[in-house]
Amino acid sequence: MQHPRGISEARTRRTAASARAVIAAVAAAALAVSLGVQPAVAAPAQDFPSWDDVQAAKRDEASAKAQLDSLKQSIASAQVEVDRTQAEAEKRGNEYAEAESAFDQQAIVTENVRAQADAARSDAEKARLESTQLIANLAKQGTGDDITAGLLGDTGDADGYLYRMGAMQKVSQHSDAVYTNALQLQKTADSLAEQEAVAEAKLDELRKDAQAKLEIAQQAATEAQQKFDELQAAKAKAEALVAYLTDKREVTEADYLEGLRQQWGSGAAGEVSASGWARPAAGYITSNFGWRIDPVNGSRAFHTGVDLAGGGCGAPIYAAHAGTVVYAGWYGSWGNYIRIDNGDGTSTAYGHIMPGGIGVHIGQQVGPGQLIAKVGTTGHSTGCHLHYIVRVNGETLVDPVPFMRNQGITLG
Repeated sequence: MQHPRGISEARTRRTAASARAVIAAVAAAALAVSLGVQPAVAAPAQDFPSWDDVQAAKRDEASAKAQLDSLKQSIASAQVEVDRTQAEAEKRGNEYAEAESAFDQQAIVTENVRAQADAARSDAEKARLESTQLIANLAKQGTGDDITAGLLGDTGDADGYLYRMGAMQKVSQHSDAVYTNALQLQKTADSLAEQEAVAEAKLDELRKDAQAKLEIAQQAATEAQQKFDELQAAKAKAEALVAYLTDKREVTEADYLEGLRQQWGSGAAGEVSASGWARPAAGYITSNFGWRIDPVNGSRAFHTGVDLAGGGCGAPIYAAHAGTVVYAGWYGSWGNYIRIDNGDGTSTAYGHIMPGGIGVHIGQQVGPGQLIAKVGTTGHSTGCHLHYIVRVNGETLVDPVPFMRNQGITLG
């Protein structure tokens, strides 16, 4: 039914006034329906009509056309913001990835220096004890300086004198060797202790630098995700209006929500162990934890996690445990990436997520087995797979396969 001109114009003005705070809410509803999570509410957007306005447009073609024209302009502006914030998020994510990579490499170096320093201290202590025991034995036997006096006062034959002289030299040489060795081992231990202190200081410095860059990357990723969600919801509304105006179908709220469900899937929880852990993804292991030849650049590199593949791009990724999402965004060579802090010194991370496949936000609380993302091949990747990482006390020197096995979960 067509409304009188005055009523139509009034609705148009009402539409423009009420369309300032809707995109974030629509994006949040989409995620809640598809993933079963409670995403953060983004800041109000400008000039985006609400769903009520879409319904009103169905009854008023003139109003719908005006809304569509305004919405197209808003989409164009929003796309500029999406491009800007995505570029910034990628830049900050790369900086964070480089900083944490430097920390991870230094953690390996520091651990090696620790082991060498511990071994050197042990060797030096053994040599010290041996030297101390030798001195004590010489004192008991009345050797040392008394040997010279004994030889000078010796009235025995010449052969006996020469024998005792040779024995004294051997004892002296042995004690000198033991003492010299003890000094050298102590110097080595002291030198390695200094190297250990330097390595520990550098590790702490890199830890602080990585944390600072994480916070910057978090802010950039949050803003980028907000702008992306706003744009996606605006485009969905535009499609609904176009469908109405071209008589392709009757636009209903159920149709609109169903479209969002198809985008994200129905959402499902994985199997949770008695200890509260869940398998992060199905599939088989294509690359284990440890040193390997990097499939992208062909160089020898340390693989900090385990790769799970087989489900293809778009396969579900689940939170391995309950915790807080501390990062969700671009992360250097691992592409789109999520990291979850378990709150007890452990954390897990998920790399190579597909574009638009991150389903959680920074600061969100998640539970074990909760659907958080979709498998992809972003970053340095040769195919669709999940790069799964386990950290203990911030360091990646943990093989996820036996770690998860101890939690009652089998990978691969």
